[in-house]
Amino acid sequence: MPSFRFKDHKTQQLSQSVGEVLSRNYSESEFFEFAPYDPTAGERGGYSNYSYWGSTLRSFAQNKVAMFFLILMVGILAFTVVEPMLPYAPEANTIYKGATNLAPCKEYWFGTNSIGQDLWSQIWSGVRTSLLIGLAVACVEAVLGVIMGVLWGYVRKLDFLFTEIYNIFDNVPQTLVVIIISYILRPGVSTMIFAMCLTSWLQTARLVRNQVLIIRDRDYNLASRCLGTATWRIMVKNLLPYLVSILTLRMALAIPAAIGNEVFITYIGLGVPLEIPTLGNLIKAGQTVMMESTLSYQLFFPVIILSIITISFYIVGNSFADAADPKNHVK
Repeated sequence: MPSFRFKDHKTQQLSQSVGEVLSRNYSESEFFEFAPYDPTAGERGGYSNYSYWGSTLRSFAQNKVAMFFLILMVGILAFTVVEPMLPYAPEANTIYKGATNLAPCKEYWFGTNSIGQDLWSQIWSGVRTSLLIGLAVACVEAVLGVIMGVLWGYVRKLDFLFTEIYNIFDNVPQTLVVIIISYILRPGVSTMIFAMCLTSWLQTARLVRNQVLIIRDRDYNLASRCLGTATWRIMVKNLLPYLVSILTLRMALAIPAAIGNEVFITYIGLGVPLEIPTLGNLIKAGQTVMMESTLSYQLFFPVIILSIITISFYIVGNSFADAADPKNHVK
């Protein structure tokens, strides 16, 4: 069937008054001309160079504050890994005789503590341990939270069971659970991770469940079920892409939260043993001498590093979650 298009010089005549246009009878040839046939036009019309992840990264890169903290965070993480490999790096637990409570100097950049250990090595070793705890808890929270949350929200038969489990464990403060587990089991890094992972996934599962309930019965999911699509495929293909921003934010917040819990549990004496450097152990040791102005650096440096890490994760996580939110991609 032939197609037509408007002639530019004729359409300009339509700008005349309505009375003039109605008073004259225009022929079809004055308004239309045959459009040339192009078989590739249809393919070009259906093509879009839109990329979700490309759009997300471009949106995130426009946030200069988030980019600054991302570079700062990546730099700290990279240096934490590389620091033990440097030729000058001393062992974290090495005790230097006659070098107790030395202020920061050329030889000891962050000074030494009350037993003669180099605070520079102690702090970076503590950052590695605390980040290990934070990353492990965040990964377990994300995996368990997503799996349980999607099942909780999509499979109606499991709603009552998961709701009761959530109500029982959510009424017990996580800090209290960590304290009890740390008191029962032998204190250590693995005990700390296990205690935090017991209940940390509940809030993520609840959040995922609420989001799944919102999109569970949308038309494309109903159509998938009518076509006989497997339940696991609907969860992976139809539901999980809408949860990217939520999961990013939860993981970004879970890492500093886990580090904060480690600091608190260690501060009250139920955390990682003193011979294992952590930010909690260093802050606890610095707190004992903070009233002496000449020794306040022992508390100042660990707190500064802890603050930089937690603030960086928080800002980067929030900014990336906003950039990854599909609603922010609609123009």
